[in-house]
Order: sequence, then C-alpha cells, then structure tokens
Amino acid sequence: MGKGGGCVPSKKRQPSSAESSAAATATATATTATNNAPIEADEETRETASVAVNSTNAQSVTATLKIFIVYYSMYGHVEKLAKRMKKGVDGVEGVEAVLYRVPETLPADVLDHMKAPSKNPEVPEIKAAELAEADGVLFGFPTRFGCMAAQMKAFFDSSGQLWKEQTLAGKPAGFFVSTGTQGGGQEATAWTAITQLAHHGMLFVPIGYTFGAGMFKMDSIRGGSPYGAGVYAGDGTREPTETELGLAEHQGKYMAGVVKRLCQA
Repeated sequence: MGKGGGCVPSKKRQPSSAESSAAATATATATTATNNAPIEADEETRETASVAVNSTNAQSVTATLKIFIVYYSMYGHVEKLAKRMKKGVDGVEGVEAVLYRVPETLPADVLDHMKAPSKNPEVPEIKAAELAEADGVLFGFPTRFGCMAAQMKAFFDSSGQLWKEQTLAGKPAGFFVSTGTQGGGQEATAWTAITQLAHHGMLFVPIGYTFGAGMFKMDSIRGGSPYGAGVYAGDGTREPTETELGLAEHQGKYMAGVVKRLCQA
C-alpha cells in the first residue's frame, strides 16, 4: 500500500485508492441495508452502520503506518541496534519499520585507512525528502565529541526544503547512539541532537525508564539512557550485549505504540 505519512493532523494526506475503495464499500453496504429496510432504520441500526464504516477506515489507516529507522554506522554497532529496533517495531500489529542509511561523506581511501567495513547493500540510502513519507522516525548515529557524526549532520543539513515547508512538523522521532567509552556521550549525543527536531517541529519521544529493570542493571557495562538505546563500541571490537540489543528492541516497540496512538487519536 506504499509508505506511510498519514498520521500528522496538519498534513492533508489523500487516502489511497485501496482505502477509498474499502471505505466506500463499507458505506455503500451500510446505506443499502438501511434503505432496503421495510421500516425506517432505528438508532441501533444507524449506529451499527457507522461503526462498520469507522472500523474499516481505522483498519486501513493502521495498515499503512511506517516508522523509518534512519542511521549512520561506520563499524556496524549502530546498524546492529537498528536491526534489533526494527524487530521491536515489526512486532506491533499494524506498524512496519523500514531501514535506511544516510549517505557516506568520507572518501573511500579514508574509510579504507580507518578499516571501516563496506556498507550493507541491502539497506538503501535515503534522501531527506523521503522523510515526509514516514509516520515516525528513529535516528541512529555514533558520537563525535558529544554530538552526532558529521554524516548524519550533513543529512539533516540537506533537509532545508522540509524545514521551509514544515513538512515534518508533528511527526514523532527518537534517537539511538553509539559511543566509545562510558563517558563518551550516551546522553549528550542525543541531547545535542534535539535541536534538529525542534527546528523541524518534530516531537521528541524519549524512552524514559520504560525498559523497567533493564535500565537499572549494574552487573555489566551497558549503553543506553532515558533518551534512547545505546551501545559502547570501545575500540571498535566490542559487540553489543544482549541487554543493549534488548533496549533497542524495546525502543522500537515503544515508538511503534506511540505512533499508533497518535495516528488513531
């Protein structure tokens, strides 16, 4: 049925042909049942017909919800969180996650010198204009001195037309990050990124402490914060722990629930 983008009240989204057909069929069926009745339809009949139409419309909207997981990953840590996050989103009925990566800005010879692995060819690059099609967005990136990596910043810098038209205003969004050390910016990297959402009028959705006991574990090193999921990359060889991946999956599920509530309000 195509990509989403229909839950922001300020956007005049036209229903797809499938949605229009389903709604029209339900309306016609209800009208025929009322008109063919031997006596005037009572209040209960009219209410039943109305519920049938509203139910059909609600199901059509729910089936179209899309959450874009847009990330930059140099050594694969952020990508692993993104994939687990998609699992959380896809586990919520009526919501689907789509993975995208932002364009690389470093030359190939520099990436080779840094021993960065090749990008995943199965995940397409995204253009800023495509964000308009999402019902919600989760942005993931590694830190650079407490701020998002330049590749992600360049992507946001390319969204000027969306900002000019306030196309993204009202869309929910969240962050997940990767840092090299415990004091490397698990919170600061997400916090400094909020300015990007503010200028677009987007709604920042942190996870708070909704992960429950997992947020309070002290028996091992764990990335993540109330701002969003996170991973410690160390020197690049450390792999995400199951707790870190579990938090990413939780964030995906949590975000999907928020998007559903906003879109069905």
